[in-house]
Amino acid sequence: MTPLARARRHSRRFASNTLGAAASRLLPQTRLSGPMPWVIAIMSALTVIAMGAGLALANLAANARAEIAGGVTVQVVEADPATRDRQAERALALLGSRDDVAEVRRVSEAELAALLEPWLGAAAQAQDAIPTPALIDLRLRGAVTQSRLDELSAALAVVAPAARVDAQAGWLAPVFAAIASLRWLALALVVLLAGTSAAAVWLAARSALGNNRDTIEVIHHLGGTDGQIATIFQRAMALDALSGGVAGLLAGLAAIMLLGRQFAALGSGLVAGGGLGVLDWIAIALVPLAGVVLAMVTARLTVMAALRRML
Repeated sequence: MTPLARARRHSRRFASNTLGAAASRLLPQTRLSGPMPWVIAIMSALTVIAMGAGLALANLAANARAEIAGGVTVQVVEADPATRDRQAERALALLGSRDDVAEVRRVSEAELAALLEPWLGAAAQAQDAIPTPALIDLRLRGAVTQSRLDELSAALAVVAPAARVDAQAGWLAPVFAAIASLRWLALALVVLLAGTSAAAVWLAARSALGNNRDTIEVIHHLGGTDGQIATIFQRAMALDALSGGVAGLLAGLAAIMLLGRQFAALGSGLVAGGGLGVLDWIAIALVPLAGVVLAMVTARLTVMAALRRML
């Protein structure tokens, strides 16, 4: 090895050691003493909550669609109880004899009263006070199309003129539309929070670079490269993102558990379908890791771009 090569090698070793010693001067704050970990913790917690809400809504919609797939409701709207019961029994017999009907049952008066009680109170128990239609739930084989509903209505009109046929999916179409809107809102919040976290890392890196410009110039004169300096910031931001992300994950999980308990107390079958599965929990647990990767990439790109303009 020539003397010149040996000198360059020693210079690089010295620069590397100097960079390590200068790291604390470049970023003097200790872990969790500056604002960055707390900002990332807040962003991570909000991201976890938004992601949990979006996944729960997706599961709720999927389970509800599966539950009502092929579902049809027949209402016999007739004021006279005797005529109503007679037409309901005829409709029930006709539906039970059709090959395209997988399941059929008549909703009992007790079930109807229980459904109406939250709105009508004790009056729902008095069948003579408020006449209610006879309800028949059935499930068709295959997809429920408008042509099949029209054909079924025509067949029922012969034995039960007061019968009305409705697809259960049609009743919940506005609900599904609202759920889809909320899912897109949750996704937009996740993207917005990721962008905000990246902006916070960008500001922190630019601030640290501006406050330590003289130190960076000295390191450059000692042979340090832009990549080595960027690695210092990248490592520091990664540690801040990891500590803040874990704290935010724990806070977000606590909020999800609390909200889940509150919704479970409602006792609604529709809400019960919005539980989170194993894959959902895994995706939520990866939020801190995603935050670390985002912080590292943002810090490196920010520092490298700033150093090219600075020196």
